[in-house]
Amino acid sequence: MAPVAVLIAATAPGVWYIAPVLAAGLLGLVVIDGLMAAGLRDVQLHVPSDTEVGQDLLLTVQADYTRPPAGQPEIAMGFDQRLGTDGLRTFPLHQGSGGDRRSGSVTITPQRRGTGIVHEIALRWPGPLGLAWRQTRQELEREVRVWPDLSPVRSPQLQHFLRDSQFGMIARRIRGEGTQFEALSEYEPGMDRRRIDWKASARHTRLYARENESERDNQIVFAFDCGQAMCEPVDGLARIDRAVSAALTAGFVALKGGDKVALFGFADKPQLMTPFVSDTRGFHRLQSAAAGLDYVPREPNFTLGLATLTAKLRRRSLIVLFSDFSDPTSAEIMVESVERLVRHHLVIFVTMVDSELAELAHAPPRDLTDIATAVSADGLARQRALVLKRLRRLGVDVIEAPWQSIGYSLIDRYLQTKRAEAIG
Repeated sequence: MAPVAVLIAATAPGVWYIAPVLAAGLLGLVVIDGLMAAGLRDVQLHVPSDTEVGQDLLLTVQADYTRPPAGQPEIAMGFDQRLGTDGLRTFPLHQGSGGDRRSGSVTITPQRRGTGIVHEIALRWPGPLGLAWRQTRQELEREVRVWPDLSPVRSPQLQHFLRDSQFGMIARRIRGEGTQFEALSEYEPGMDRRRIDWKASARHTRLYARENESERDNQIVFAFDCGQAMCEPVDGLARIDRAVSAALTAGFVALKGGDKVALFGFADKPQLMTPFVSDTRGFHRLQSAAAGLDYVPREPNFTLGLATLTAKLRRRSLIVLFSDFSDPTSAEIMVESVERLVRHHLVIFVTMVDSELAELAHAPPRDLTDIATAVSADGLARQRALVLKRLRRLGVDVIEAPWQSIGYSLIDRYLQTKRAEAIG
């Protein structure tokens, strides 16, 4: 209306009253258009109550109108940033099965474990003239529980492995491996000569070989550093979430192998220590406990955490420690604490390859700033390699791999350790 008013004032100042009349008429049309817009009968949000971190979550909105709306309705949805980085999604609604129904959906990806909340939705739709929009807002407070990612446990590769592995889908005695004596059998060509029982062979005047039972009932503890370095993201998810997924995958295999599994978490102080689970039927307890591991943006206390873990264990165990370090001081404290742990237990240290550090160290320099960044990154990489070398010298088995493969690397290392009877 402003250009029209300027035009009237320039060409015909005497009829200036036409501009207010036109403005009032336009305002009336806007009001009439808003009143003529379709009425909203009901709006519903369909959201699963459970999901897994890093997995897509489908949210669906369905709106029922008193009559078909003239234009396409739009939805704005607000939710906890635990369910998405920006906490907001907007999307249109399309015609559904009925003429008066409109529906639409959006996919979000939860970023952290815990309980996320869909706070509210705002819905708007235009009138028949397209001059006005009607809008409604509803507070929902719908909770969504975000669990650890168990997609590797459900993967066809792991299920195929469990079907074809030596312990299969049911527990049974395994002869021919291990150190626990099971029986004597007559020696046959092709057997390992080290298995010959010479005393029994002398008594029976023929060769007999020992059959041993594979070691079972070992204690496996997955220990998580929940401190600042493990809260840093890698490919969109915190390192601790990648570690939890890998640990639960390896823990499921360990339970299938007849061993006991427990979880331990610590940051600046111990967070949790679960009882040992000895059967896959109790796997959900491990999953629930892992969902409660908190994100702590502070430096971890390795001395207190690992000393607490040692005090809770009454027998030699395999301890799988998931951690990371960003400076030499914290790394030195970690190495000292792990050294005390190795005296009584078998330790596997798991850390994820720092791809960002490698990219900075090998990026082509364009100016002095890039050169300084590359030198600093290379220095940090060398310090990291030195710390891992010190851990290996202490007798710690170190796994450093990309996050996509740490779970399967850990399963391989666990099976090697189990075959070597090194835990008990």
